[in-house]
Amino acid sequence: MLNRAKIQVLRQSTIFSGLNQDELAELSSLAVQRRFKSGEFIFWEGDEPDWFYMVAEGRVKVLKHSSLGKDFVIAYFGSGEMFGEVAVFEDKPYPGSAQAVDETTVLEIRGDDFRSFIAHRPGIALRIINILAGRLRDAQSRLRDLAGERVEQRLARTLLMLHSKLGPTLPFTRQEIADMAGTTTETAIRFMSRLRDAGITRSARGKTVIVNESRLRMLSEGPPAP
Repeated sequence: MLNRAKIQVLRQSTIFSGLNQDELAELSSLAVQRRFKSGEFIFWEGDEPDWFYMVAEGRVKVLKHSSLGKDFVIAYFGSGEMFGEVAVFEDKPYPGSAQAVDETTVLEIRGDDFRSFIAHRPGIALRIINILAGRLRDAQSRLRDLAGERVEQRLARTLLMLHSKLGPTLPFTRQEIADMAGTTTETAIRFMSRLRDAGITRSARGKTVIVNESRLRMLSEGPPAP
């Protein structure tokens, strides 16, 4: 990937959109392009945090491995989004594993280089703090869902979260949706079938399309109080 293409990727991100051309050129010179096949791991949980990453093309999911051998999907990242940054800033091993969902291209910057770059650019640090705060709120919301809400609400909230990030067309399997909602694949299949029968979603070429967001939001809020 030429420097101008890397600059374009960086410019489209929320974090770096405010940089001037010289700053973008400097940052792009630090970035290395890597391509990953679908299913290939970018890093593993417990690896040393040598690199900060940004998705240029494709999608990446971050997984947490349990002692029972089951993987839990923590988050998905698309074009222009960063991942692996918390471990880099803390200088502690990656807390999860990052895996390419599709054919994916990422830009990676050495942690030391990235920390040096932002050291005198407080605006970037503030944007990163805001993004991390948003992720913390999302994590707290998911914990609340897992702790006290019905599985149908969790599934509906998961679909709404994906809709807000990716739009109405969701390229995820029932297994992936179940993992994000903390339920079984069988439960997700039954729920998704009910949504389709009710006209809230439809299937298109192996993808789920949300066609009635307002009704899905009503399901996410649960039954009305008696």
